[in-house]
Amino acid sequence: MTDTTSSSTSTPPAVSESTARRAAVAGGVGTLIEYYDFSVYAFLALTIGPLFFPSDKPAVSLLLTLAVFGSAYVMRPLGGWFFGRLGDRRGRRHALVITVVAMGMCCALLGLLPTYAQVGVLAPILLVLIRLAQGFSAGGEIGGAATYIAESSPAGRRGIYGSLTPIGSTLGFAVAATIVGIVSQVTTDEQMAAWGWRIPFLISIPLAALCLWARVKLEDTPEFEEMADKAEVVRSPLMQVVREHPMSVLRVIGIAIAMNGTGYIGLTYFNIYLVDEGFAQQSVYWTSAIAIALACASFPVAGMLTDRFGRRPVLLGAYAAYVIIAWPAFAIMGATGSLLVVALVYIVYMMFNGLAQVPAFPQFTELFPRQVRYTGVALGFNIGTIVAGGSAPYIAAQLVESTGNSMAPAYWVMAVALIGIVTVSTMRETGKAALPK
Repeated sequence: MTDTTSSSTSTPPAVSESTARRAAVAGGVGTLIEYYDFSVYAFLALTIGPLFFPSDKPAVSLLLTLAVFGSAYVMRPLGGWFFGRLGDRRGRRHALVITVVAMGMCCALLGLLPTYAQVGVLAPILLVLIRLAQGFSAGGEIGGAATYIAESSPAGRRGIYGSLTPIGSTLGFAVAATIVGIVSQVTTDEQMAAWGWRIPFLISIPLAALCLWARVKLEDTPEFEEMADKAEVVRSPLMQVVREHPMSVLRVIGIAIAMNGTGYIGLTYFNIYLVDEGFAQQSVYWTSAIAIALACASFPVAGMLTDRFGRRPVLLGAYAAYVIIAWPAFAIMGATGSLLVVALVYIVYMMFNGLAQVPAFPQFTELFPRQVRYTGVALGFNIGTIVAGGSAPYIAAQLVESTGNSMAPAYWVMAVALIGIVTVSTMRETGKAALPK
């Protein structure tokens, strides 16, 4: 059994700064739009829950709606395998163009769905099926974007350019919160429930067209083109990565559990938590959007830090911080009636998410050789995301419902952060080295 932590490296093909910038922007913008498509559902959970899962108990409708949100993640490993194989055999760019088209189509279909009142039980069935298709498409996106950007970045700059991937994915949530906030602001509660909830889903159509325009102009990465020229493409990337690099896959899973388990609480559960604590729903949407967007401004700093000091110290610092701040963050937001205080706590929480995310994506790519890099990153990341990404808001809500303690999700954050600390402690530093051959 071998592992890429001991694999040889080679001098990577020369990459210009302009090529790296184009790759980073195209990857980041595409990921932003993909994660808008994927996350807008979470911000509409309180509105669409009764429409697809009517119940006398609002908590039941919410839990079922969040369970469907989480169900999409079940398909992510399958999508990661499919698009990873496509990206490792046919090219990174080819796979990334298909994922954005598929995600846009799925999001638009969600906006056209009939409700339970119109077609009965068929409505939630269709909702689940489309979310599963969305999860399949999303399974190939962020791992592919991380691979594309890392292979298109100069040595020693993978952190700063790679920060565009988490900026894109995180801003996708902010844009989703903004759009939902605008729609809820200009509609009454009755209009929002009748037709307003459809608008954020349908906006994905022009957004997907914009991303497609950006990505079809890209060339494939120098790493992949060299690999193809040398006939190094492998027949079964999945089998090879599982057989030869199992420890690398497990490490990606561990980091993904920590990164997503902490991050998704801020990205998807905080808005539900704050509404339950008595804040106005529209105000929460705006607070979420502003806090997430402002926190993203710190992500390039995290990229520079990880290029300067390495992946391990930045990741360990971020997870240690989450162990320390999780309980105080929930306590303050539950005790205050000030949205300004809530916003400040929210921003700090999400800034630490930048320190957890930004080093992670280049770290993932540095664990695998180029023949299986897309597949390895997608496989490990998507399994970790199932465990602690899409499930995070559901687990948090279920913890509160079952214990009656609104602080219970804080202990979830601490637990997944500890998993990250243990995982990173088993790894050697790779930030200064060339990508594995």
